[in-house]
Amino acid sequence: MSINTQTNRTLALFATIAVLWGTSFMAIEVGLDALPPVLFAALRYDVAGVVLFGYGLLAAEDWRPRGRDEWLIVFVGGALLIGAHFSLLFSGQRYVTSGVSAIVISLAPVLTPLFAWPMLPEERLDAFGFLGVLLGLAGTVVIALASGSVGGQLLGVLLLFLAAAAWAFGSVLVKRLPGNPPVVPMQSWMMLIGAAMLHVTSPVLGEPGLASVAWTPVVVAALLFLAVLCSAVGFIAYFVLLDRIGAVEISLVNYVTPVVAAVTGWAFLGERLGPVTVAGFALILAGFAFMKRDALGPLGRRFGVRVGLVAPAPAADPDGLPADD
Repeated sequence: MSINTQTNRTLALFATIAVLWGTSFMAIEVGLDALPPVLFAALRYDVAGVVLFGYGLLAAEDWRPRGRDEWLIVFVGGALLIGAHFSLLFSGQRYVTSGVSAIVISLAPVLTPLFAWPMLPEERLDAFGFLGVLLGLAGTVVIALASGSVGGQLLGVLLLFLAAAAWAFGSVLVKRLPGNPPVVPMQSWMMLIGAAMLHVTSPVLGEPGLASVAWTPVVVAALLFLAVLCSAVGFIAYFVLLDRIGAVEISLVNYVTPVVAAVTGWAFLGERLGPVTVAGFALILAGFAFMKRDALGPLGRRFGVRVGLVAPAPAADPDGLPADD
C-alpha cells in the first residue's frame, strides 16, 4: 500500500470518528425530547453492547475476561466510563445545547493527567501541565458563567463537568488496575454492565419507564444512530486509528468533535454559540496544548515541514552527525 493511500485512509478514519462523535450530541438532543436521560443512555448501551459483543465473538480470540483482575477492570469501567459518565452527560445535556455539551465534555483529556498524577507516578504533571489544567478549568468556568442562569445552563455545565471528570478518573483507574483483558470483549462487557447499572439508576431517580415513551421514527433513528454508529462503529474505528497513529495524535479528535457538534447543532437544530462560550473552549484547547506540548512539538514540526512553514532538519552524514552547511 502506498504512503499516500495509507495517509488518506488515516485521514478518512479520523474524519469519520470526528463526524460520528460530533453528531452524537445532536442525536442525544433529539432523543431527549422523548426519552428520560438515564433510560436513554441505558438503551443506547444495551444495543451498542450487544453489537460490539457480536463483533467480539467473531474478531477476538477470547470472548470474555478471565480472572478477578480482568473482571474488576470491566466492572470499574462499566460503572465509571459508561454508568456514571453517560448518566451525567445525558442529564446535563437537557439544560444546554449540543455544542456546549460537546465543549465541556472535551475537558476530559485535560482532567485525565490531574487524576493520573497521584495514581500513575510516571505521568505526573510538571508546572506546564498544572497550568494546562488551570486553563481548562478556567474555560469551563467561563462557559458556565456565560449561561447566566443558576437553575438552567449552569446546572447543565456542572453535570457535564462531572461527566468529564468521571471519564477521566475511570480511564486512569482502569489503567492503574492489574490485568489486561482483550480490548473488544472488555469494552462490550463494560457497555453491557454499564447499561445494566443505568437501568437500575433510572427508576431510582424517578424516571418514567419504557411504557411512557412516545416512540417515533425520529427517536428510534436517534437511538440506533448513537448505539450502532457512534458507539460500536466509532469504537472500532477509534482503536484501529489508535494503533495506526498513537494516543497523542488521536486525542486531537476531542477538539474536532465540538466543532462538528456546533456546526450540526446550528444547521439542524438552530443552536447558537456565543463569543464567551467560544472563548471558554479556546481556554480548554490552550490547556490541552500546554499539557501535550512535548508530544505535539514533533507533530507540529512535521506538519510545518509538510506545508512549507518549517525547514526540514539537516540531513545526517554517514557517521550520524548533522551535515555542515
